[in-house]
Amino acid sequence: MIAPPYLKKGDKIAITCPGKSLPSDINSAIQLLESWGLEVVLGETVTASYHQFAGPDELRAKDMQRFLDDDSIKAIIAARGGYGTIRIIDTLDFTHFRQNPKWVVGFSDITVLHSHIHATCGIQTIHGHMPLNVPDATKPSLESLRKALFGDPLHYEFQSTVPGRSGDAEGILIGGNLTLLVMMTGSVSEMDFTDKILFIEDVGEYLYSVDRMLWQLKRAGKLAKLKGLIVGAFTDMKDNDIPFGETVRDIVMNMVEGYDYPVCFDFPAGHIENNYALNFGRKLHLSTITQRAKSLLHFSSSNAIHFI
Repeated sequence: MIAPPYLKKGDKIAITCPGKSLPSDINSAIQLLESWGLEVVLGETVTASYHQFAGPDELRAKDMQRFLDDDSIKAIIAARGGYGTIRIIDTLDFTHFRQNPKWVVGFSDITVLHSHIHATCGIQTIHGHMPLNVPDATKPSLESLRKALFGDPLHYEFQSTVPGRSGDAEGILIGGNLTLLVMMTGSVSEMDFTDKILFIEDVGEYLYSVDRMLWQLKRAGKLAKLKGLIVGAFTDMKDNDIPFGETVRDIVMNMVEGYDYPVCFDFPAGHIENNYALNFGRKLHLSTITQRAKSLLHFSSSNAIHFI
């Protein structure tokens, strides 16, 4: 997949809200981006409000289209997630963007953009922190976003608290928020899962709902085609009065039983302060080692996970 030009000091980047409106200012994020040597341009949606959205659908689409078509803008960062991007995705014209790619950054509801751009443009994007999250974000995770934008190597290593499945794999990294990935199935925005390494995360869902969504992907043949699976943060999970009886780990491992690719849990990305940046659309080497009920996963040039 095509990698947009990496940023350099002096570049202009845009902040826009394709979904929900901002509840507070994003001054700390602007200051951080400026400290990286970038010039920040704010869209109209940053201060707009219409019910729960950052302006009417037409304004949010106009804001995004402006930055997709402006060659002086080298990256577009969604100010926040929250429902709304799917309402405008079909009105956006990516013709100029395909010819002049730039980085699109965000997570959660921005999975709609990740998926659509991958499916229709074949261009890499970045799953990472958004301006609303900057005040609470850890410094290492913010630094990972800077590295992703400027093209510095990304090396990650961590231990999981629950066992996954050992193995090695290479493939293009895809994924995002599980709920939004399931919403994309059957549409023009649906990613191709074949021979890919899939990353998933979610927040505030019932355990039975996670089970149901993974059944949808399984029945659609998506899980069988993977080269590997990275499970990120599943935060604030809920249960019914009568317990579902399985953890997220149980649900996932039951779904991939019969497949032989590596699986790891607790990768630090998603709705958490320690949300590390990931390059969707980039080739990845994944290696997981399960020892003493722990999984080791890292993006590095030794002992096996790195972006290629």
